[in-house]
Amino acid sequence: MISERLQKGQLLIAEPSIIGDLSFNRSVILLADHNEEGSVGFILNKPLDYTISDLLPEIEASFKIYNGGPVEQDNLYFIHTIPELITNSIEISNGIFWGGDFELTKSLINEGKINKEDIRFFLGYTGWGANQLEEELLANSWIITHNSYQSSILSKSSKQFWKEKIIELGGEYIIWSNAPENPILN
Repeated sequence: MISERLQKGQLLIAEPSIIGDLSFNRSVILLADHNEEGSVGFILNKPLDYTISDLLPEIEASFKIYNGGPVEQDNLYFIHTIPELITNSIEISNGIFWGGDFELTKSLINEGKINKEDIRFFLGYTGWGANQLEEELLANSWIITHNSYQSSILSKSSKQFWKEKIIELGGEYIIWSNAPENPILN
């Protein structure tokens, strides 16, 4: 059963057949929560042309902002690996945490106690209602994989991450690793 296989902390790799979907084409999503009410995730490999200081000038850092997904794109979210510094965070799994005390986080960044390998910021998130993700899995929109990187996933190269995961899957997926993002332009 698919819902028994889904767990927070897993990665969802967009099937190569998702073409033309601006949000999810070639996406790798960290599943941050999954329960009977639905699922939440963050796209890990879609950097935006903003830094945290572009959005919040009071933060003196050039940490990249990522497109977390199409839901609530006017809100800023973050995941991190430093719960000992950022209080009130929720463990996703494998040493990766979601959210926490944002005022404290801003201060720690400005004090130089948090670096870009410790934290990743997102505008928006990816969300699914009850059973919606399971239906998308049955429709072969996503491939579920274990997060073998654990907490070091935040330092993974974002631009090539989907290609790397497709190559790891091997078999019929290898041909897609070098295909253009939009095959019509080929």
